[in-house]
Amino acid sequence: QVQLVESGGGLVQAGGSLRLSCAASGSIFSINAMGWYRQAPGNKRELVAAITSGGSTNYADSVKGRFTISRDNAKNTVYLQMNSLKPEDTAVYYCAADLVDPHRVRRDYWGQGTQVTVSS
Repeated sequence: QVQLVESGGGLVQAGGSLRLSCAASGSIFSINAMGWYRQAPGNKRELVAAITSGGSTNYADSVKGRFTISRDNAKNTVYLQMNSLKPEDTAVYYCAADLVDPHRVRRDYWGQGTQVTVSS
């Protein structure tokens, strides 16, 4: 069993900051890429940022320069530092991990989501 547990969401005023965390636990052999997605009401789920095991990153154009993704491989944890938040960043944020279990089966896992609300 693998679990991804997110934390750090909440309500913040426009221009403020939040830091999301996501810890993976359970039967894990290795973790490849980890990432953050978000889904606002009526919208499709979209990629916000991703990071490989080697530290390469990519970001959605809408968050470049404001959000920073990082990870601690020793803790199987990925972070999303969100600065200069805008009301349009309001969404449920989901953590995702591409990982390999001890049986060498590779698949994607998702967290339960954490709400981020940015007030104007």
